Amino acid sequence: MANVSGKKILTVAISLLAVLALLLEPCAAARPVPVTATIDGSRSLHLPLRGSLLRGPESVAFDGHGAGPYSGVSDGRVLKWNGLARRWSTYAYGPGYSAKGCTASRTRPAEVTESTCGRPLGLRFHYKSGNLYIADAYKGLMRVGPGGGKATVLANEADGVPLRFTNGVDVDQVTGEVFFTDSSMNYQRSQHDRVTATGDSTDRQKKKYPKTKSVTVLQSGITYPNGLAISADRTHLVVALTGPCKLMRYWIKGPKAGTSEPLADLPGYPDNVRADLKGGFWVALHREKMELPFGPDSHLLAVRINADGQVVQMMKGSKSVRPTEVVEREGGKLYMGSVELPYVGVVSE
Repeated sequence: MANVSGKKILTVAISLLAVLALLLEPCAAARPVPVTATIDGSRSLHLPLRGSLLRGPESVAFDGHGAGPYSGVSDGRVLKWNGLARRWSTYAYGPGYSAKGCTASRTRPAEVTESTCGRPLGLRFHYKSGNLYIADAYKGLMRVGPGGGKATVLANEADGVPLRFTNGVDVDQVTGEVFFTDSSMNYQRSQHDRVTATGDSTDRQKKKYPKTKSVTVLQSGITYPNGLAISADRTHLVVALTGPCKLMRYWIKGPKAGTSEPLADLPGYPDNVRADLKGGFWVALHREKMELPFGPDSHLLAVRINADGQVVQMMKGSKSVRPTEVVEREGGKLYMGSVELPYVGVVSE
């Protein structure tokens, strides 16, 4: 964003659910998924991370020149992929990061250090300015300029209440508006199981103005919202509701601005949502509805939905893969991130 002052930033708070809690409190019974084209997600190319204990490329982003992917990892850094020869390099990090203090070991796992070192989740570039916006679970909304380096915290509270679980982010490339998410007012990422176990509904939708660094709450009481993405026509956000296995549409422009409505029932528990190249969205599914641990080693990894909320394509793969985000690029390549894996996967349609 070339001129941050005066640009509006909208926030939708979300709740990221623990896998165990999802199994204990499943969403509504699965409905048959329409017959669609199916992608074999098990036939993927891996872009492996360096370091045996490094994990978690949740979000996948590309800059305005098409370079990348970029992804945040478990030690608090944002990495950039430089091709098979050079592989990953450090692109950005937040306040409190140090290589010595944040490198995980078997006696000091990332779960212990992430509250200090940070945990980048959602990533999005503003292409015109080259700025990268980072939703860090502990630091809040951050921004790093072209070329990377140490990120600056833009927002870490709303109405005097700290952002405790900043999660996802998207950018309106025309206006420079940035939409980001905060999962809970009560629990941090390390306590994500408590968000579900207690039925926490302290999610908030907020609008932030960078000039004054104030955050205005727009809506509350959403049930387990997670990822979000702005629509191709920039009139609404699509928000993933993990517990209910649904997508919600929240209007940001037009006569319905400030209201929300159901968009889709999903065949699994959604995580992040990303706009595809056809006016719809790719939705990463962490787990299918009522999925059993036995049986065939295959489950839904993601679904593509159209602008009307209909499932038009599916991706299936091994149960060992629990994707958090799927990003579509020109040429039919799909980039897949996961907080549990030591690589970014690349799948060709």
